[in-house]
Amino acid sequence: MTRDELDATLEKMTAAATPDQGPGLITVESNHWVHHLSVVRATCSALHDGLRYRNIQLHVSSTFETKVLSRAEAGERGAPYRELTPQIA
Repeated sequence: MTRDELDATLEKMTAAATPDQGPGLITVESNHWVHHLSVVRATCSALHDGLRYRNIQLHVSSTFETKVLSRAEAGERGAPYRELTPQIA
């Protein structure tokens, strides 16, 4: 998954009919993060807030598959949920 593909997925999920189908958590396999997605300019404003990209919580681990989970799929792992912020060019 590239940054453009990630942004397209986030936009598509945000346009979903129900809030439960909106983006809830981004999981990234650690090697994929290092080689491809570290350019997304993820931020962490506070430790309890976690690493976020476009206001969606982002978890990186060698045990994860790179994908975007809906809020329903993510459950509490993506909370607190926030609105998707605009793409930065």
